[in-house]
Amino acid sequence: MKITTTEMGLAARVSNVSKRFGDGHGAVVALDDVSIGIRRGQFTAIMGPSGSGKSTLMHIMAGLDQPTTGSAWLGDTDITTLDDTALTRLRRRRIGFVFQSFNLVPTLDARSNIVLPFELDGHTPTAEDEAWIATLCESLGLTDRMTHRPHELSGGQQQRVAIARALAIRPDLVFADEPTGNLDSRTGREVLALLADACARFGQSIAMVTHDPIAASYADRTLILADGRIVHELGKETPANISSFMLAMETQS
Repeated sequence: MKITTTEMGLAARVSNVSKRFGDGHGAVVALDDVSIGIRRGQFTAIMGPSGSGKSTLMHIMAGLDQPTTGSAWLGDTDITTLDDTALTRLRRRRIGFVFQSFNLVPTLDARSNIVLPFELDGHTPTAEDEAWIATLCESLGLTDRMTHRPHELSGGQQQRVAIARALAIRPDLVFADEPTGNLDSRTGREVLALLADACARFGQSIAMVTHDPIAASYADRTLILADGRIVHELGKETPANISSFMLAMETQS
């Protein structure tokens, strides 16, 4: 009997995934037979040099791109078999996104940005949803900012709104793509602590693509990619240890 992703204790996984762009001698292999799982309630960082395949991996796991070969699951759903309509519905209902550029709607206040995923999915938040959103906003320090539009918020506050929006639907998995890239170091650390807290307090699963060893140090584990393959996995490490490992890897290449 086949063991499911849920029975493995995973929120998502990919199996023997490869991604090739182009054909023939000019083909570029972005991912080369990658198999990994993102554990439930765990903060996973994905690192690697530019061109290592980390963004491609995230896009495939989030259903934003299709692998050339292999399969990707969100929970027990094989997302590589879904059509575009089903993938759009899955992303709205089961995946949260936090981006470097915040991606807030400038004409909407904080609350409207947070509940936007519900509106896009064609329904209003239930009483249970509202209670969850209130809990999130309190934990993120946003309770007194709900009527403010993005231009009235600091960068850190905007990213907090983006985190609340990502968590509001209680997704299987949140993807964070360089979430501190547009923040100063102090605010960036605060945002990373909030992401780590979401895992610890709410059991949220988070996969974060980053190039920053300080950001990766907030994660429970760090996956290292090089040339489209997973070459190493680190547990919870200090920024210095992660930086030393990355430097040694680049020196050996």
